[in-house]
Amino acid sequence: MVVSVVITVYNYDKYIERCLRSVMDQSLNKDLYEIIIVNDGSTDKTKEILENYTDVARVFHLDKNRGLSYARNFGIKKAKGQFVVFVDADDYIQKDMLFIQKTFLTENNKLDAVSVDYYLVDERGTHLEHVNAEERPIACGIMFRKDFLFDIGLYDEEFLAREDEDLRIRFLKKYKIYNIILPLYRYRMHDSNLTKDKEKMDKHFEKLVKKHKKL
Repeated sequence: MVVSVVITVYNYDKYIERCLRSVMDQSLNKDLYEIIIVNDGSTDKTKEILENYTDVARVFHLDKNRGLSYARNFGIKKAKGQFVVFVDADDYIQKDMLFIQKTFLTENNKLDAVSVDYYLVDERGTHLEHVNAEERPIACGIMFRKDFLFDIGLYDEEFLAREDEDLRIRFLKKYKIYNIILPLYRYRMHDSNLTKDKEKMDKHFEKLVKKHKKL
């Protein structure tokens, strides 16, 4: 096993199947990657939907909602791959993403992690904007060497928002993220995006500043 795709989901029954289809339909040989789904205590129809995919993915149901950091750490610890990449349950990926990222990492040992550009898309999947992931980074669509995530201590579970920013700051103190300027990730914009929760985002920005001071 080379690549582990970790999908965390919380009450996204509306989007999870589109996400899963995109990960299942990758050009990378199926023997080279696994799909890990962590259901973070969803209360909608997510659990029932995931029962249809236990033959193609390793599905884990948490007993209650633990938060994104906990769920991602859970997925990393279950991963059998050398590399780990996160895909949010409301997003989806282009069919060559895993193949391209895996090729970059296996052919160049000097690369610590590889990100890709992304398209912002609306509810219907219409492309709204091509975004450079180096200029406006997101948590997903980055393939990490798994050992390096363990080396920096994984996600800080005290962060219920901006956990990706905290991880990125710590990762970049020791390692580098190489960005491929190809829009291979699809970041869906909708009313339920966590980033729309201004109060929560502001609160955790203060926590981020306090933790890293130099921001």
